[in-house]
Amino acid sequence: ACGSEGMETNGIEHRNGMEGDLDLQFLLRGGDLLKVRSPSWKKTRHFKLEEDCKTMWLESKKFLKSNQTFSLDDISAVRIGRQSEGLRKYTEEQVEGRCFSIMFKSRRKNLDLIASSEEEAKQWIRSLQKVISSINNLSRQQKTEHWIYSCLRKADKNKDDKMSQSEVKTFLRLINIEVDDIYTEMLFQKCDKSKSGYLAGEEIEHFYDLLTHREEIDVIYGAYAKTTGFMSPENLVEFMMKEQREKACLADAHNIINKYDPDESAKEKNLLSRDGFLMYLHHPEALILGLEHRELHQDMSQPLSHYFISSSHNTYLMKDQLKGPSSTEAYVRALLKGCRCVELDCWDGSDDEPMIYHGYTLTSQIFFKDAIKAIKEYAFKTSDYPVIISLENHCSVKQQEVMAHHMSSILGSALVTSPLGDGMPTDFPSPEELKGKFLIKGKRLNKLEASFAQEAAAAEDTDVTEEEESDDEDEDQQKAKKKKLKLAKELSDMVIYCKSVHFHGFEDARENLSFYEMSSFKEKTANKLAEETANGYIRHNVEKLSRIYPGGSRTDSSNYNPVALWNAGCQMVALNFQTSCGVRSSYVVCPRSCHQVISAQQLPKVTQKKSSILDPLVKVEVYGVPADVAEKKTHPIENNGFNPAWNESFQFDVYVPELALVRFVVEDYDSKSDNEFVGQYTLPFNSLKMGYRHVPLLNKNGDLLPSAGLFVHVMVLDAE
Repeated sequence: ACGSEGMETNGIEHRNGMEGDLDLQFLLRGGDLLKVRSPSWKKTRHFKLEEDCKTMWLESKKFLKSNQTFSLDDISAVRIGRQSEGLRKYTEEQVEGRCFSIMFKSRRKNLDLIASSEEEAKQWIRSLQKVISSINNLSRQQKTEHWIYSCLRKADKNKDDKMSQSEVKTFLRLINIEVDDIYTEMLFQKCDKSKSGYLAGEEIEHFYDLLTHREEIDVIYGAYAKTTGFMSPENLVEFMMKEQREKACLADAHNIINKYDPDESAKEKNLLSRDGFLMYLHHPEALILGLEHRELHQDMSQPLSHYFISSSHNTYLMKDQLKGPSSTEAYVRALLKGCRCVELDCWDGSDDEPMIYHGYTLTSQIFFKDAIKAIKEYAFKTSDYPVIISLENHCSVKQQEVMAHHMSSILGSALVTSPLGDGMPTDFPSPEELKGKFLIKGKRLNKLEASFAQEAAAAEDTDVTEEEESDDEDEDQQKAKKKKLKLAKELSDMVIYCKSVHFHGFEDARENLSFYEMSSFKEKTANKLAEETANGYIRHNVEKLSRIYPGGSRTDSSNYNPVALWNAGCQMVALNFQTSCGVRSSYVVCPRSCHQVISAQQLPKVTQKKSSILDPLVKVEVYGVPADVAEKKTHPIENNGFNPAWNESFQFDVYVPELALVRFVVEDYDSKSDNEFVGQYTLPFNSLKMGYRHVPLLNKNGDLLPSAGLFVHVMVLDAE
């Protein structure tokens, strides 16, 4: 079982009803699995769950190479069968039932595995999914306890369930605190009630209580706990209305006490204890982004051009733009993060099968049909709103016909191949009307209006050019890429609402282009238009779609700041989803504050070296119209990533709150080089909840950092 008599159990077994669970016991025993990397690289490795019930251990057979581990928190999914690109490519159909894949949230490669039997594969999948679900269902407090317990176990070198003074110092380093020997000795002596020279049992509990005590919560709670040291329902209502600026009544207070307070004696007296108050502040409904803004809260019945559309550039790439791998998994990850416009660079392949890769580079290739299958499977798991498939087409007519066939047969009736409703449309349909649908963005042989005329069969031209160019390519490279291509009618006819055309100025677009004809702009060109002719750009984007893509110099898949282009009304600002981005959204309606940064909790180490301790600082950034853009930061706290406290206040003047975003960034301060990124959280200014709020943190990949967070106070004042 996880845990032991001397130290408290980690919370998964006992608190989630898994004590003695057969699936958990199976993982703890572990077993051999065949790890697949290529047709010739298939090797047996031993996998098992460590006693913290959170870390998987993987045996390494390589000489001098240490065994590998990974956290269950890092797993995004466990997929049954030959669903991964690697298993489809390197295994035969007859092992389908024995295969499964472990998919990770980060850039870490998937684990493609084969069990000895179908029954064993099902056992691994069922057990992993159950324990992962169990961990996800833990409260924030339970996750914190579990993490601290895991660090205690690691620090207990001789596994005697006791903590010596040196082990206490090791433990403090593990949880991201560096203290001198004098402080360690003082803390140790304070807890060593038995004077035995080590901590055990209740002494470890006392040590834990001292460590996790939050003075800032005591101050807030004490100001409102006016009933014999506890909060009454009336006290809680006063706190919610005065500090949190929320409408609240006694019924709300009673509900919070019953729902969050772990102190049964306080609950019986209808009072809220300090622990209950802290648990309430950690609950999603009390975080800085209100629950009402996490779910859909905007009008989705306006024309498509009225929305910012989460868009990806070169979606198929997993890493850099020059020599990195292409993978269908990149489409899966982008779609699961809410992306609604994915890009496919299509080139002729062997055996008449079109391929996807970054042309004129060393990136690897994937089959067009495999990308479409992945898009179909994962398009609507995160959002029901339409997915735009943006085609950069370099294929021959013959292989374009194959592309059209694959999209038609795989996407089926979900593919929009004619305008919605009767007759020729005069505006875009809404995201609501397009739920569950796929739109193709690409070249078209003629105007859409022609399909409603008798001469529809007579296409205007069969020659097309692709408009995407890089900012940094020389003239010869651009000419090579812009050579004319014949366009297959079957593919042309699939382009309905997103016809790609060259941009020849706002006046030309206004006079000659229909609403569905859209242009793609280089990053540099778009920024210049936004700076020099902002009003013209905004008017253009009221009626038509614009797509922006990163400059060619971003070979490392870095990203530009999209906010200035959103401010100009550009809907499809394509970003490299391979790397982090400060803002994430799917479809969002084109929309004086005081911030006090109080403290942080359980910040992760930037590196896993034992000697590496954070010196954290917090930046509060505002993005929006130029007058609103601002950044302010705290001073760094030395050697404390576990519970640093700043208590620093900042004021921002925000003139256009509808377009403003607020970003909290935690960095590891370095006086000799650039600070290192630790975590961030971004939300619309108008979605800020006022009062005392916890702020979750996301890593570089946009995944939640378990237990880590900021504690802030926010106040938005009306302009005087």
